[in-house]
Amino acid sequence: MSVLSAVEGPEVVAPDLTRFVVPITIVIIIGIFMVQRFGTAKVSIVFGPITAIWFLTLAISGLVHIVDYPVVLWALNPLLGLEFPATHIGISFVVVSAIFSAVTGAEALYVDLGHFGRKPIVLARFGMVFPCLLLNYFGQGAFVLRVGVENVESPFFEMQPEWALVPFVVLATAATIIASRAVISGMFSLAQQAIALNMLPRMVVEHTSETQSGQVYMPQINSMLMIGVLLLVVSFRSSAALSHAYGIAVSGVMIVTLMLLVVVMWRNWKWHPLAVIAFGVFFAIVDGAFFAANASKLFRGGWVPAVVAALVAVVMWSWMAGRRRLSEKTRRDEVPLQFSVDNLSKKKPNTVPGTAIFLTSDIEGAPTALLHSLKHYKVLHEQNVILTVRTSASPRVPDDEKVTIDAYNELFSRVVVTFGYMETPNIPKALVLGRKLGWKFDIMSTSFFLSRRSLKPGPKNGLIRYWQDRLFTRLARNASDATEYFHIPTGRVVEIGTQVVL
Repeated sequence: MSVLSAVEGPEVVAPDLTRFVVPITIVIIIGIFMVQRFGTAKVSIVFGPITAIWFLTLAISGLVHIVDYPVVLWALNPLLGLEFPATHIGISFVVVSAIFSAVTGAEALYVDLGHFGRKPIVLARFGMVFPCLLLNYFGQGAFVLRVGVENVESPFFEMQPEWALVPFVVLATAATIIASRAVISGMFSLAQQAIALNMLPRMVVEHTSETQSGQVYMPQINSMLMIGVLLLVVSFRSSAALSHAYGIAVSGVMIVTLMLLVVVMWRNWKWHPLAVIAFGVFFAIVDGAFFAANASKLFRGGWVPAVVAALVAVVMWSWMAGRRRLSEKTRRDEVPLQFSVDNLSKKKPNTVPGTAIFLTSDIEGAPTALLHSLKHYKVLHEQNVILTVRTSASPRVPDDEKVTIDAYNELFSRVVVTFGYMETPNIPKALVLGRKLGWKFDIMSTSFFLSRRSLKPGPKNGLIRYWQDRLFTRLARNASDATEYFHIPTGRVVEIGTQVVL
């Protein structure tokens, strides 16, 4: 919507350019997604100064009109804000819906935390972004009041002097391109966290910064987003039409965020129940009013984000349900780990030099790769490690808490590695931390044994179970390889295949 609105700016200068708005927007959007692979740090060297110039230009253009018509500052009186809905009940909801986009964007702050951290975002927002936007909004209001609302179609562009209009349109287009790119980068952070929490299948994650772990690029997410955005542009063809979908999406996000925040305040922060209820009710009234104001747009495009949200929810639900059934299935078929360790220590097979690490998500059961390795090779390594990777509910886990080691006997030991949901799971780097606990880890004498499961849908057991199993199977087949996801050197990996019927 931002790119469309910026490209629509030249219509003010030359209305004949209207037919080129959608093609130009498509070209720009494809360019935005193409530069994602270069990473936030590299692109920011160019985009950062442009963004700063843009906000300063907004502030100056607004301040000029505030000086010409300072009466607009009466809008700071909160009593006028309360008086308006009381005296204009008929159009209050329409107005609230129209101005809703002025307060949006805050929902993107959280996803940007993984790229920049809290301090830079707070300084940028309160030091430049919010003041400049407020000056521009007041400037638009002053311009409309001075020339008359009936004489204005696009105050944002019309309030600029004629000599500055073309440069302003170019700068607006560049700024919206940058803003759109930042939102896409935030989406990468959210997807990475969802994968870490086992809510989505593994996907390729490429790191674009050597100093900031949160700056990532995900090719699969990038491609899916680009296709979806292009479909929206071609379907709606104008920012005004697309705003119907945008408003209900953002207001819905605010309500869901409030629900989650209330849960965190109650369960994690241990707030008093009355304080939680008071907080929740107050903001539910505010957010509910915004959502109700945008609900009228449901059948004019607002259904799009609802459908997209439903599809994403179905994918996540199917993935989590499939993982749970797969875990239950393999747990029933697996031999208890303690039983296997005891038997192997009594009837010790032939051993070979080196260390074997068997990855498993089940702490209680013997890894399938271990059992199949014994079945086919009939040997053990001198050191055998049962490795489990866990994801913490915290964003990051300190290095001294990341690795725990427990020895079963001289042949076997248990290692649990815990990563925060915002961290990149790099197993070799984590295992190096085990040296502080007395484990002499050497990657060159270590082999990683992974079990590669070939999933087969089971017999039809209800319509929902039937299509859910097939969706999970399709997602699992397209998931990224565990070797790549955990950053294990491919030359140190042995994969053993098994077939599982869901």
